[in-house]
Amino acid sequence: MPRALGVLGWLPHASLAASALLFAAAVGARAVEPVDLRAAYSGTPGSWPRPQLRPGAVFEEFAPLPPRTTPDAREAKWIELGAKLFDDPRLSASGQIACASCHAAELAFTDALRTSFGHDRQRGRRNSQGLLVTRWMTPLFWDGRAATLEEQALHPITDGKEMAAELADVEQRMNAVPEYREAFAALTGRSAIRRGDVADALAAFQRSLRPRGTRFSRFVAGDNRALDDQQLLGLHLFRTKAGCANCHNGMLLSDRRFHNLGLSFYGRAREDLGRWEVTRLPEDVGRFRTPSLLNAGRTAPYMHNGLLRSFANVVAFYNAGGGRDRRPSALEGDAPQPTPDPLLAPLHLTREEQEALVAFLETL
Repeated sequence: MPRALGVLGWLPHASLAASALLFAAAVGARAVEPVDLRAAYSGTPGSWPRPQLRPGAVFEEFAPLPPRTTPDAREAKWIELGAKLFDDPRLSASGQIACASCHAAELAFTDALRTSFGHDRQRGRRNSQGLLVTRWMTPLFWDGRAATLEEQALHPITDGKEMAAELADVEQRMNAVPEYREAFAALTGRSAIRRGDVADALAAFQRSLRPRGTRFSRFVAGDNRALDDQQLLGLHLFRTKAGCANCHNGMLLSDRRFHNLGLSFYGRAREDLGRWEVTRLPEDVGRFRTPSLLNAGRTAPYMHNGLLRSFANVVAFYNAGGGRDRRPSALEGDAPQPTPDPLLAPLHLTREEQEALVAFLETL
């Protein structure tokens, strides 16, 4: 698709250009004044048109990530150790599965599968999340069960469907490797490696990660020409009619909160009740943490269960108002009925608006 020369300069797509100048509010299709999007989004996010939010949304303005910093010598050694452990299958019971097995650097630290395979080729029930923003994204996991990266690091190692290891065995195997013993001793002052040391090193490595630069990151930093007209319209829809900014906002494009999108498969074979399994609070049934969208073009498929394979699928899903939790006549199990998220509603996006939204998502 050719790069636009201006909001009105995209002659092959005159109707799309017109929709970039004329838009309706996300709720109630209330008509507003025509807007020149190129001018309206000419500065940094603080000067952009305010987003259109539904009641209950918690919004932070878009922003660049903090500047990259250079770790000091000690931190660099922790990072180096963590990187080696991340690739080391000796952390698993079988000696064949590493952290990198489900979080490949070439795939933005995901595995491009609907849900991941682990110990004895067991398939997990959740999609492998990217790790590029984990230093800022707390709590961790789809259900928020870990408060810190150090806590998070040991969960996959001991999970019976993932690496299935006993931490005592992990300590023994690590202490049997002279290279590890010497490297850890130089940092901890102890001759023996403890499980907490492994967690510290893995956490240090994950904190060193960050998304690669994109068209969107340049645009947020003030490069007004980084997005073409279709992508710019997609950004505007993201913040207005499409309602994406209700949950995807701030520097991570995530409110870091939990929402029920109607994909819990409540009362069915694929049931996954999300946050409720951690808190046992009725309002948390079927809720999952909002993922960051930074570098999301490299992390398909999408949703906690990987059911949506493309941005086009995601946009169509939200355009229809999200999923629908099954409503059995009698409750099954001990979890109460999921509550639909009030931020979800049919969007009534046109085909061109959906295409513009996808074009914008591809810049992230």
